[in-house]
Amino acid sequence: MSETTRLTNEYIEITKQDIEAHERTAKEANEYIRNSTAQYHGRCVKALYVPKIFTGREERIFSDLVSTMCGIFYKVMDAYAKDEDYRRLFGFEPKLEELILREPTYDSPIPIARIDIFYNEETGDFKFCEFNTDGTSAMNEDRELNIAIQKTKAYQQMAETHEFKSFELFDSWVETFLEIYHSSQNPKEHPNVAIVDFMENATEMEFQIFAEHFKAHGCKAQLCEIRNLQYKDGTLYTPDGMQVDAIYRRAVTSDIMKHYEEVGDFIAAVKDNAVCLIGDFRTQIAHNKILYKILHLPQTQAFLTEEENAFVKAHVPMTYSIHDERLNIEEILTEKDKWILKPEDSYGSQGIHAGVECNAEEWKEYFYKERNDADSTYLIQEFCVPYQTMNIDLAQGERTFFPVYNLTGLFTYGGKFKGVYSRISKSEIISTQYSEMALPTLFVTQKKV
Repeated sequence: MSETTRLTNEYIEITKQDIEAHERTAKEANEYIRNSTAQYHGRCVKALYVPKIFTGREERIFSDLVSTMCGIFYKVMDAYAKDEDYRRLFGFEPKLEELILREPTYDSPIPIARIDIFYNEETGDFKFCEFNTDGTSAMNEDRELNIAIQKTKAYQQMAETHEFKSFELFDSWVETFLEIYHSSQNPKEHPNVAIVDFMENATEMEFQIFAEHFKAHGCKAQLCEIRNLQYKDGTLYTPDGMQVDAIYRRAVTSDIMKHYEEVGDFIAAVKDNAVCLIGDFRTQIAHNKILYKILHLPQTQAFLTEEENAFVKAHVPMTYSIHDERLNIEEILTEKDKWILKPEDSYGSQGIHAGVECNAEEWKEYFYKERNDADSTYLIQEFCVPYQTMNIDLAQGERTFFPVYNLTGLFTYGGKFKGVYSRISKSEIISTQYSEMALPTLFVTQKKV
């Protein structure tokens, strides 16, 4: 039994000892969350009672895998920039390719990311789920959940015998952001920062907290609808006239390309290097799910080391284009639970179909719909069954433990591991389309004497 499993079991046993008292404090914690800033368009994050508990072992594993994967990202991004034949493998439209090929103005290829993995808490093994660069989010959910859990009886009892820590994700990002900005051309000591997105998609409360942290570091900062930026005489302005020196981009690339004509001033300022864009469009190389396929191709294997190729083989699920002639269609249809269909470029699990969630006819229909569409950019990927743990929904008065599936998101700032966002679901598909919930993440640093 791993130490992580043992600690989780200890937490569960504590909870079982006085279920009524635990239920009262679970409701107090839930009430805090309901009135907190952990909300998205009026929807409050839902959590269960038992947190995600990790140890120093996980911190080392997560740090090492982030370092290795980022090193692979950087090599791929370099090859994309230098090799036209390699670039064609991605199939990006010309307008996007033009933005990607702009010469970077700073040295950090991927300023921010959240690398989602399926982590086996018993063995320490893992498989990658998603590489999120654009729009990396949920820092505030993690912060609020870690405040709420301290109100619960089980946490308080565990804290009597164990030292806990959680990760700070706001100041650490602002500090990374400013370090990257100051490595760019002609930086100001205290830049004016615009946090930009399509506001119908934005996590505004989270943006507001980031803005306050930028201000605490001496910067002016505003939330801004990306369509309303104004570019005049070589300077980018917010609608109320603030000159923009640096952009914290939360607008995902797919949304920008979809609304390309509506964000002309933003695009023009970026092309002219009139503003420092963090992160730049080159991050799309890592963000787009076609990378899963490309990492397994000989063209990529040729410039990765033996160790890196072994890492990819072990941890990156096999992925194919829906039109790939190598596909064993009979196997895909008869062994549907082994496969999942994904769009190349989406977020929030939009458009995903997993064999385990379909009956045979539904799966066949989904597969052939994309296979027979000459313009489809869908991928078919090896399905990874997430690790299961036990949890309980005491805030809703449920007193029976039940299994949940786990997804671990690794916040990555400047290529370094900085924290964890833990999600769970009763379904094997962990997304807002199904029964996704979040948990506070605690790292046990030591046992108290």
